[in-house]
Amino acid sequence: MRPLTLALCFAALPALADTTAPSGRAIECYCTDSTGGRVEMGERICLTVGGRVFVALCAMSLNVPIWRDTGEACPLG
Repeated sequence: MRPLTLALCFAALPALADTTAPSGRAIECYCTDSTGGRVEMGERICLTVGGRVFVALCAMSLNVPIWRDTGEACPLG
């Protein structure tokens, strides 16, 4: 699976919600990393896509969580 396609939104409790669906149901939005781990909106992680390693930001675009390339290289170590 490609990490850039792993962004997901799931229904959640209203107290934990980031936004509300038109039906009024709470939607909790976050990204997932290449191992399926949860990454919160605004967090940055190193991703490897097509052999390229870079810092990616979990963000929203058109109401969908996405990985945005920050243009930064991942720190060595």
